Amino acid sequence: MTTTATHLRTIALHWTDLRDALATTGLATWPPAGRMADYLSALDRADEQLVEAARWQAAYARQYLDRDPSQVGETRPPLRIAILDTMRVVEAALHDTTDQIASSVQRPAMRPAPATWPAADRERRNALARADAADPRRWRWTGRRRPAPYTALWLLARVENQPGPFRRLTGPEAEQVGVVAAGAAERVERALDITAQKRTLAQRCPCGGEIDMHGGEGRPPVAHCVGCGRIWTESGVIAA
Repeated sequence: MTTTATHLRTIALHWTDLRDALATTGLATWPPAGRMADYLSALDRADEQLVEAARWQAAYARQYLDRDPSQVGETRPPLRIAILDTMRVVEAALHDTTDQIASSVQRPAMRPAPATWPAADRERRNALARADAADPRRWRWTGRRRPAPYTALWLLARVENQPGPFRRLTGPEAEQVGVVAAGAAERVERALDITAQKRTLAQRCPCGGEIDMHGGEGRPPVAHCVGCGRIWTESGVIAA
């Protein structure tokens, strides 16, 4: 079973890959477009968000191609919208979860010494209080938001009960982090096409059976009818 720690490491390790993929066009979409999609009446319809993103991107690209190269302010085609959406959703989920978890498990900073303490004792206590408040392991709710890899690793430290001004996660808190981490890692892997995928398509086989599509991990997609056993690849029917 894939653990919460593994999911959080996946997010942190592959975040740079997502940033690199923003400006590239070589990543596969799922389900894949092409001859097989045409043969199966576009197979499974992509969800509305991705369809709308693709439509917007295509329109923007046509506008870019129609521009006169001599025009002032020539612009480049847009970033990959699906990748950008993945990054925004994952970042938001991680930050919201970390805000909630930190508000429960993070110990308040040490208070300064009372003015009535002896001067030497007061200075030692105040030095400790300043160091405690500035502890870089603390999650902070103000100022610049931390990048997703940092947030994932902060949650990983809590899952692994690393030392710091925190108490151990309770069972429900660990479960909450696990659910969010699994969903976020799945989005990252799907966006980068680095995990095996399977989907039952809305389109039925001519025999009436359901069609399962398998792909991902850089492999060519294959569709298989669970009823008659027919198999399709991007080049057409290979078995019936």
